[in-house]
Amino acid sequence: MRKTLFLLSSVALAATPVALSAQTASRGLSSRYVQDAQQQHPAVLQEFGGADTSQRGAYVEQVGRRVAAYSGVNPASFRYTTLNSAVENAFAVPGGYIYITRQLMGLMNDEAELAFVLGHETGHVAANHAQARQSASQRNAIGGILGSILGSVLGGGIGNIIGQLAQTQSQLSTLQFSRAQEYDADRLGIGYLNRAGYDPGASSTMLAALGRATALEARVQGQDSRSTPEWASTHPLSENRVAQASQMARQTGRVGTGLRNRDQFLNQLEGVFVDDDPAQGVIEGRMFTHPDLRLQFTVPTGYLMQNGSDAVSIQGSAGQAQFRASRYTGNLQSTITQRFQQLTGGRTQIQIVDSNRTTINGLPVEYAIARAQTSSGVVDVSVFAYAFDNDTAYDFTMLTRGGQGVGPFSSMVSSLRRIGAQEAAAIRPRVIDVYSVRTGDTPQSLAGRMAYRNYQLERFLSLNGLAANSRLVPGQRVKLVVYGQRR
Repeated sequence: MRKTLFLLSSVALAATPVALSAQTASRGLSSRYVQDAQQQHPAVLQEFGGADTSQRGAYVEQVGRRVAAYSGVNPASFRYTTLNSAVENAFAVPGGYIYITRQLMGLMNDEAELAFVLGHETGHVAANHAQARQSASQRNAIGGILGSILGSVLGGGIGNIIGQLAQTQSQLSTLQFSRAQEYDADRLGIGYLNRAGYDPGASSTMLAALGRATALEARVQGQDSRSTPEWASTHPLSENRVAQASQMARQTGRVGTGLRNRDQFLNQLEGVFVDDDPAQGVIEGRMFTHPDLRLQFTVPTGYLMQNGSDAVSIQGSAGQAQFRASRYTGNLQSTITQRFQQLTGGRTQIQIVDSNRTTINGLPVEYAIARAQTSSGVVDVSVFAYAFDNDTAYDFTMLTRGGQGVGPFSSMVSSLRRIGAQEAAAIRPRVIDVYSVRTGDTPQSLAGRMAYRNYQLERFLSLNGLAANSRLVPGQRVKLVVYGQRR
């Protein structure tokens, strides 16, 4: 969650080579889908941390248009946006708006890999995949992170309407394409790469990089509390998919002969934020800290967090929760009432079973625990509201099985506290540093510079597509993740 929408500073479009002229006739996109995409765009930016309007964002736009010139659709129909999001993801909407996150860009090692991802998403639009799966689109519309999680867990009754709690405003459909459509988009993306002059082999190296990152994240999550939302997993990975992309690329006869533009890409990647932007709060292990809002809390062991645009969602085996802010007018009870109303929409009866006032870490607190009957059984709904300052209240809204009350979240509601200026100043962003290897450098020595407390070597190798026994050559450029300065 963040205090205000965070946008990177805007700079003029840099001069880069223009795309080769397309050899196919161009068609337009449906005006209805274009209008929908235009209307959804501001909400998408709000949901995913804002747009990168710097030279880097302009660079991504230009690469996207270069591959779109071979899609059979007028390249001017597409709009490519780089999002300030810590989720590794790229997605497209039918109206030609294509999005890629800075986190996904950080996995890439050259421009050709970027071009493949943008080409893949362009292929989804050009092939009308979304229209073919319109029903899936409707099912997967984002109505709030907590709603998408809890709706599937609880089902029916309060589980179906809990999406109102998040109020993300975003109506974007992040599509779960079929396996056949994913392979088709890979095929189209490889074709665009080839015709635009890029090395088509970048398709398989990019998919392999995603596979490595996914496998490493699965290991890291054993010690971390960061969760990737289901709606972000739009591109299921498999060894078969990597192998098929490699085979399709070889069939072009141009693997290893096209452009990779590694140096140009790495120059654009210098200084990119990795993981959380402190302006939106930072997840570190089981702890969430927001240096601008001057607050911190800790989730129970085994629970995962997902940092959203205006809320933090928490999920685990014994319950789900959300942390968010509201305007404080001197009455915490109004915050509690508002949360219950948003949760039920006035259509589900709830029974208050406990309420009280207390003080936690110097903060005035009021809470209420209610019980509701759902199609999946009895559910307890608890709201803890904290008076943080004269104008702001924060609250945890929690769902547990009937009879548990706050139960598994007891330690969490007791952990919320203010942090001081010194603690806030210590929160620094992780950024990519493009480093030129020197004599004597090894993967092990460079991994020691990575701004992580665990899996340093594994992260370094995965980030750079290297094997554990790789030998580095002086002058070789590699990516490090180091602590940077806030902007």
